[in-house]
Amino acid sequence: MTFADPLWFLLALPVAWLLWRWSRIPRAAMLVPVSTGYITATGWRVKLGKHLHWLHRIAMALLVIAMARPQRLWTEEKVKADALDIVLAMDMSPSMLSRDFEPDRLAVAKQVAIDFVEKRPHDRIGLVAFSAEAFTQCPLTADKKMVQNFIRELAVGRLEDGTAIGMGLATALNRIKTSEAKSKIVILLTDGENNAGDISPVQSAELASTLGIRVYTVGIGTEGYVMSPVQRAPNGSYLFSPRYVTFDTELLQQMAAMTNGRFFRAYSEQDLAGIYNEIDRLEKTRIEVSTFQRTTELGGYFILAALIFILSELILRWLFIRTVITP
Repeated sequence: MTFADPLWFLLALPVAWLLWRWSRIPRAAMLVPVSTGYITATGWRVKLGKHLHWLHRIAMALLVIAMARPQRLWTEEKVKADALDIVLAMDMSPSMLSRDFEPDRLAVAKQVAIDFVEKRPHDRIGLVAFSAEAFTQCPLTADKKMVQNFIRELAVGRLEDGTAIGMGLATALNRIKTSEAKSKIVILLTDGENNAGDISPVQSAELASTLGIRVYTVGIGTEGYVMSPVQRAPNGSYLFSPRYVTFDTELLQQMAAMTNGRFFRAYSEQDLAGIYNEIDRLEKTRIEVSTFQRTTELGGYFILAALIFILSELILRWLFIRTVITP
């Protein structure tokens, strides 16, 4: 709440002085002979009568506030942003459970992706998961909370084991190709070499280039021996053992170059967070903000409250509580 004419509060001191003078002026009284009964009266009327002066004091204070014109200020922002559509294509092969990250690659990749989505409030974002096959986890949407929830639900083992990078990118392109956005990008994250799928990564990259869709490729994980899933137990869980893992850096570099994108390498959680921050900087949405303000006058409510206090005092003083003066 704000005040349009706060200078009226300067009246507080003289008003307080006037109220003090007013409280010392004798009120209408009923003159009666001396009576012990009246002198020793301690009923509720007597007790209430001693505090009636507060009613008009509160009323005067409310009137001063009303003259200061209290207002409720409403601010509206109209955001005009260049449309930007982003599809996150995330590798869900068993190797994403490798423990060279804490607790594993997938958990870190999911959290960093969630943080990235939080920074893109004006864009539409979709989500594709892939291993030996690919599927759309979440279509393009401006509801970032929905996207973040779908990212949290990502899990290894729901698809056939393998790494089909070409299929992952092709599925992402299929979700974004009909978009009318001025800028369309795919962020593809993987931790291994392509070893499955009916469409090769290079073919998918050529298609992306034809469609004018930029692809940022992100390689996550270290090379060498790491604790990684080696087989699946009868109950569906994975058994871990040190395993030598390799990475096809040249392929991801080629895919990014073909689409005018960039290739990034993440050896740690800090690297991955920095990569997403860099992509966020490179693909910043242009925003135009128009601010509108409107106010609602609240003075009437204070005037009404003041009248209620004044009428209450008059009714109590004249009808229920009369001052008794003994001669």
